[in-house]
Amino acid sequence: MMSGLLLTGALLLNVVLLGAQPGRDAAGALAAAKIVKCEFTLYTVASWKDGTPQAEVKPAKLSFRFEEVDTDGGTAQVVGPFGASDIVVRVSMDTLHFVQSFRDGPLYVTTVIGRPAGAGRWLAVHTRHEYTDVSLPGYTSRPEQYYGSCTLE
Repeated sequence: MMSGLLLTGALLLNVVLLGAQPGRDAAGALAAAKIVKCEFTLYTVASWKDGTPQAEVKPAKLSFRFEEVDTDGGTAQVVGPFGASDIVVRVSMDTLHFVQSFRDGPLYVTTVIGRPAGAGRWLAVHTRHEYTDVSLPGYTSRPEQYYGSCTLE
C-alpha cells in the first residue's frame, strides 16, 4: 500500500515537473530574443453605438518587427510601415511585452505569449488603444486587437 502511494506521488511529481518544462523553455527563449518578427491575420475593431460597445471581427494583414530587443535594459525598436521608434520591453515568465506610448495619445501593446503557434512561431496579440471622431480607411481610428504569431531570433 505504501509503495503504491510512493509510486503515485513520484508519477505526480514527474508530471508536474515535466509540465513545467515548456514554461522554462519559453521564458528562456523570450528573454533571449534580439529580433521579433510578427504577423497578424485576424483582428477585432471596437466602436460604440449610443454608448453601447460593439465589436467586429475582420481579416487582417499586419506585420512588423522589433529589433535591438534588450530584455535586461527594457528597450527595443519597433520597425513598421512608418519607420522605427524606441519602445519599452518587459519580460515575464511566459510573456514578452512591447509597449509603445505615443506623445499624441495612442498606446500600442504587443504581447508574445510563451506558447507555440507552429514551427518556430509563438502566439501573439497586438492591441491599439486610440479613438478618433473620423474613421479613415487604412488608419487606426477605433480600438483594435490583432491576433497572430511571432518568430524569435
